[in-house]
Amino acid sequence: MNKDLKLKVAVLPTTPGVYQYFDKNETIIYVGKAINLKKRVSSYFNRTHDDAKTRILVSKIVDIKHIVVATETDALLLENNLIKKYKPKYNVLLKDDKSYPWICIKKERFPRIFVTRKMIRDGSEYYGPYTNVKIAYALLDLIKELYQIRSCMFDLSSQNINTGKFKICLDYHIKKCLGPCEGLQTETAYMNQITSIRNIIKGNFKESLLYFENMMYDFATKMEFEEAQKIKEKMLLLSNYQAKSTIVTPSINNVDVFSILSDESAAYVNFFKISNGSIIQSHTSEIKKKLDETDKELLELAIVEFRERFNSITPEILVPFKVSVGEKIKVTVPKQGDKLRVVELSLRNAKYYRQEQFKQVQIVDPERHTKRIMAQMKKDLRLSAEPVHIECFDNSNIQGTNPVAACVVFKNGKPSKKDYRHFNIKTVEGPDDFASMEEAVHRRYKRLLDEDQTLPQLILIDGGKGQLSSALKSLDLLGLRNKIAIIGIAKRLEELFFPEDPIPLYLDKKSETLKILQQLRNEAHRFGITHHRNRRSNTSLVSELESIPGIGKQSLESLLQYFKSVKRIKEASLIQITGVLGASKAKKVYDFYHKKN
Repeated sequence: MNKDLKLKVAVLPTTPGVYQYFDKNETIIYVGKAINLKKRVSSYFNRTHDDAKTRILVSKIVDIKHIVVATETDALLLENNLIKKYKPKYNVLLKDDKSYPWICIKKERFPRIFVTRKMIRDGSEYYGPYTNVKIAYALLDLIKELYQIRSCMFDLSSQNINTGKFKICLDYHIKKCLGPCEGLQTETAYMNQITSIRNIIKGNFKESLLYFENMMYDFATKMEFEEAQKIKEKMLLLSNYQAKSTIVTPSINNVDVFSILSDESAAYVNFFKISNGSIIQSHTSEIKKKLDETDKELLELAIVEFRERFNSITPEILVPFKVSVGEKIKVTVPKQGDKLRVVELSLRNAKYYRQEQFKQVQIVDPERHTKRIMAQMKKDLRLSAEPVHIECFDNSNIQGTNPVAACVVFKNGKPSKKDYRHFNIKTVEGPDDFASMEEAVHRRYKRLLDEDQTLPQLILIDGGKGQLSSALKSLDLLGLRNKIAIIGIAKRLEELFFPEDPIPLYLDKKSETLKILQQLRNEAHRFGITHHRNRRSNTSLVSELESIPGIGKQSLESLLQYFKSVKRIKEASLIQITGVLGASKAKKVYDFYHKKN
């Protein structure tokens, strides 16, 4: 850090504010907020950063500017606005090109109600925005079924109505409108409907249902049963719509819920808006990481952005961990009960969204999908390089007979079957898994070194500490201990063992990294077992041939060399066998199998 920067950092205030980093071209490359400007900015320069991108950012800073604000809330809002305006290279930008629809109650005499994507600051009321346009239109259709609201665009001023400027239209005759254009409906009666509509849009169905219930009983008392039936149908319509909403619990009212799920390259934030015990709005967004941002930093950014985008002014938010979003919002981290279940539901929605994104990327851009998995495995397994090439070893023997080992190879997270190898263990007597593993690993990598072939970035050993230690001995002998990462995977609890680390690593059971390791282990086991069975079968069949009276070792070798397998010898005719062994020995072999059958 040069002298000018040191001086600017030294004189920064300790108050809340926003800081801006500039590069040599006087371009803003990063905007950040802070409760204590001096402490936050100093942290960039007085320590070494683990993340390479952060180190690059710091190396490019040639100037710092700051804006002091009164509160932490002001800092959050200002940071959000500056990021949107300047789009700095190293800032996370919550992109959203969609223009979401709103339900508008127009500011006019006898207000119209309609769906729009444009918000005009003319005093009209806007509800939303709705992330799904179908929901907005479904709600509007419900309102039109329940209430007689005008659809015309006439200026229904008192003067125009009194002078008879307008005439009733078809909507009046089909009872979709009560004719305010000709003074057939008073403004007070019309506005009572608007009040009820506001409650429905806000998710408060209770008052509307009560209003319709009283109206139904009034008609029934007057013996106007046809009208009472119409009101009953409206109540059923409203109740059915309410049932389709995700009911959380009546005890939770007027809160926003946020949750976050992240991996190496991106985070996924879900937002719920809850009113009167129901989720009336839900939205999930993917945030691409620029630096090594924490979940807390990303969630704070998303909370400010989403509340502004969706016009939310709820006094309380529910989150999975403590966040700093200003003193005006009550932050609740639920530990039990209904509120905790709502946060968990929000997290499940973020997980489903993430899975859908992965599936789409896997289909549309498989290369990007592979890179993401490799980056995640590198992080999860604490590797120095992405494990593009992984090899897994497994032993197979039954009561010490015919011991074999299998080596399967995965490249870019998928099996590379042409590179699979199996080993007939030669130096081990009896059931000794440790010694068998040592031999197989030594033979595999001695050959790769001798043939100058590419080495894997990761070796996976099927077994616990014992098998891992045996494999390490072979790597030590070959001088590969520090060149290839190696871990063991135990079957019982899926523990991952690392060299010289007594504490195993436990990955999430749904982790993609663990799933690939399990697939490797299972494939090595399958490949090893298949080879072991074939070997035992061949051994027993050859022993059977040796038991034929009068057939020696030389005759046996001649038969196998010609027919290639015992099965073909069994199926051969006497003439075919005679061509190999001569008439006398051929008859003995032929009779042995055919008399036996």
